[in-house]
Amino acid sequence: MKTIVLNASPRKTWNTAKLLKSAAKGAEDAGAQVTYIDLYDLNFTGCRSCMLCKRKGVQRCHCYWPDDLSPVIDQIFASDVMLIGTCIYLGRPASRYFELMERLHFCALSYDDYHCYFTGKVNVGMFVAMNATKPFYDRMYKDAFEGYAAELKMLNGTVELHPCYNTLQVADYSKFDMASFDETAKRYAHEHEFPKDLENAYQVGKHLSTPATH
Repeated sequence: MKTIVLNASPRKTWNTAKLLKSAAKGAEDAGAQVTYIDLYDLNFTGCRSCMLCKRKGVQRCHCYWPDDLSPVIDQIFASDVMLIGTCIYLGRPASRYFELMERLHFCALSYDDYHCYFTGKVNVGMFVAMNATKPFYDRMYKDAFEGYAAELKMLNGTVELHPCYNTLQVADYSKFDMASFDETAKRYAHEHEFPKDLENAYQVGKHLSTPATH
C-alpha cells in the first residue's frame, strides 16, 4: 500500500501537521509505504491553463507544467491512499489546497465529454483544523467543506472528512491581539479534545492504509 500525506497548511508543526503526522503513523503501522509532503515547502502555482494535458496522444492524468507540484500529482494518482489536511482561512481551505485541487482535477478532466480520465482508486482521509467551535462549523462551514470533500471523489475511492474544532492558535495568547477568542476554552479543547482528534487521525490513517478494508 502506498499512502501519500499532504499538509496544505503553512504551519509545519502545529494542529494540521500534528493530525497528519498522527495519521501518517497509523498508515506506517498498517504497513504502508508513506510519503509526507508539506505543500508550502514546494514551488508551484495553481493551473496555468497551458493546455498541455489536453493535447492529442499525451499521457492523461499528468500535469506537464515544470514545477514542484507535477511529480506530487503523479504520486497521488499512483497511491492507494491520500491523507490531506488544511486549516480554515476566512471560511475556506488554505490557498495551497486550492492550487493543488485545480491542477489535480484539470489534468484528469476530459474536454471531449467532461468525464474523468482517472480509472484507478485512491481512498482519501481529509482533516480540517479550525479556530471555530463545532456549532459554528455546523452552521457556517459544514456544507461547504462537505462539498470540498466530495470533489475528491474524482479519485474513485472512499472519502472521509474529519473536522477538528476550536484549536489552539498560539502558545501564549498574552502576546497577541486576539481578544475575540476564549483562551481558557481553547486550552481546555487542546488538552481534552485534541488528543482524541490525534487518536482519531491515527486510526483513520491505519484503517485506510490497511489492505482489503475498502
